[in-house]
Amino acid sequence: MADSAVLRDEQYLTYADYRAWDLKEGERYELIDGVPYAMSAPGARHQEILLALAAAFYGFFRGKPCKVYPAPYDVRPFYRADGGDGTVVQPDLSVVCGGQKQGPEGCRGAPDLVVEILSPSNTAIEMMRKFDLYRRAAVREYWLVSPEEKTVHAYCFQGDRVAGRVNGAASVAEAEIFPGLGVTLESIFAE
Repeated sequence: MADSAVLRDEQYLTYADYRAWDLKEGERYELIDGVPYAMSAPGARHQEILLALAAAFYGFFRGKPCKVYPAPYDVRPFYRADGGDGTVVQPDLSVVCGGQKQGPEGCRGAPDLVVEILSPSNTAIEMMRKFDLYRRAAVREYWLVSPEEKTVHAYCFQGDRVAGRVNGAASVAEAEIFPGLGVTLESIFAE
């Protein structure tokens, strides 16, 4: 990470700071509530599941106004035009509806649906910090995919209300906010 970001470790960092970092090839960070978090490269199993989900989502949304973006893709859920927002994340998969949210640098505002795939290096972050982040940002639906358990935990956020359901490997995970979008988990978790 750029020296200026390291020196400012105790300070609230912004998207403008994030854009100024001089990162080495392959180095990735997310910024959550002004705090930087290093991201490790995903493993092969993670990427296989991401590719299968991205293909299913792309097929469903092709020709529709919503767009599907796999990581790395910057999502700024609390977007400010001046770059003063302190959160930029790179969900594994983002579904963004509405052209006003689709900026040249990434998503300007909360995606409609976010998918995160767990791995040994990110479980605690996705389970706690990002769950809260996506709820606060008014993401409409959040899928948490567990390759180890072969499950999809799907959450719909509606104000202070959270509705959750668990889909096992033998079932179909269906998006509540996009009727007709269903993913057969047996095919997603096939090895």
